Amino acid sequence: MRILFLNPVGILGGAERAMLDLMVCLQKQDARLSLHLRAGTDGPLLDEARAAGVDARVLPLPEQLSTLGDSALRGHGAREAWRLARNLVPTPALLARYGHALRQEVMGLGPDLLHSNGIKTHLLSPFTAGLPLARVWHIHDFLGERPLARLALGAQSRLASAVIANSRTVGEDARGVLGKTPVHVVHNGVDVERFSTVPHEVADLDALAGLPPAPEGTSRVGLVATYARWKGHDVFLEAASEVTRREPGLPVRFYLVGAPLYRTPGSQFTEHELRQRIAHHGLSGRVGLVPFQADPSRVYRALTLFVHASTRPEPFGLTIAEALACGRPSLVSRASGAAEVLTDGVDARLLTPGDAQALASAMRQLLSDAPRRARLGEAARKTAVEHFSRERYAREVLAVYHAVLSTRLSPQGSVA
Repeated sequence: MRILFLNPVGILGGAERAMLDLMVCLQKQDARLSLHLRAGTDGPLLDEARAAGVDARVLPLPEQLSTLGDSALRGHGAREAWRLARNLVPTPALLARYGHALRQEVMGLGPDLLHSNGIKTHLLSPFTAGLPLARVWHIHDFLGERPLARLALGAQSRLASAVIANSRTVGEDARGVLGKTPVHVVHNGVDVERFSTVPHEVADLDALAGLPPAPEGTSRVGLVATYARWKGHDVFLEAASEVTRREPGLPVRFYLVGAPLYRTPGSQFTEHELRQRIAHHGLSGRVGLVPFQADPSRVYRALTLFVHASTRPEPFGLTIAEALACGRPSLVSRASGAAEVLTDGVDARLLTPGDAQALASAMRQLLSDAPRRARLGEAARKTAVEHFSRERYAREVLAVYHAVLSTRLSPQGSVA
């Protein structure tokens, strides 16, 4: 089976890390698979895919297309709508040129199946229409919240042979947008050997953040996320301020780990904005900004508590699975897709999205209760191995591939 993966960018966000793990495990599970990746921009995704033995190349996506997106329209008004409308003007001509290049690439490679890993690449499906291949759209977002993407993908849904959704809530949302297109729910997976409790592989968060070394016995609480505005950096800082106000002598530091990885304007905090918020809360010297880390496993193991604070429903939340696999006691927004298999108080603390007071209270409780942290961490690791291993992930995705291709090749099946 020859599989072509398409991704809009070459950076390593959650969807990209999940795809890398998928490709690595697919090759282990079936050596006959031939895997290929084309990304719209260069970056570490391509480097790591090549290191894993995948034929990975850039198919350059024009700047105007790579930065185009309607995610910033959530909850915003006329200014964002006007900006998007202005940027849409050159889109048809750019899409036509890029679509032609994509079709030529696909025809030259001749894949049996095209695995599209982002909304922008789903929207390119018409340019491969008529070619003898199956198309699987991997959905990592709530399409119903994306006004333009919802309409466009709904109109093109017949071109998708099947959809993989990374959580049950994403699957339900996708069914509402895509109609009769088959939707398969497959929770993301992580490398539970790399993300483990190995104690000697620990990051020096203070050095990475440019802070002086913390006194011995200092607890470390961290949020690991891109700088997307809905990831809850503001809620995390408000909770940190509340903890510091109520427990001024508590030896604890807080860390924001990540970067503004994506190229869609208006959807992310800048580093300057976050530093301003830190100063506003009087947390200078108590909060460190740690840049994006290619190996986040070392970051998780350095944390006393891991925090996931997304303020709106999150499709999955790969950092949750990674932190759990590292045995971290975790405070998790209950609206995340990964929380679908978690039990509050057993393998994580599940909290209402956007509730800074509840987050602060949970932080204070766990920071003062080491035995409880230990119990949560042990259960977290067990849950991650059982539900979030990348081997399970690849096995379930491969089953979708086989089902799609067997339907295409059967006498009753129709060629996509």
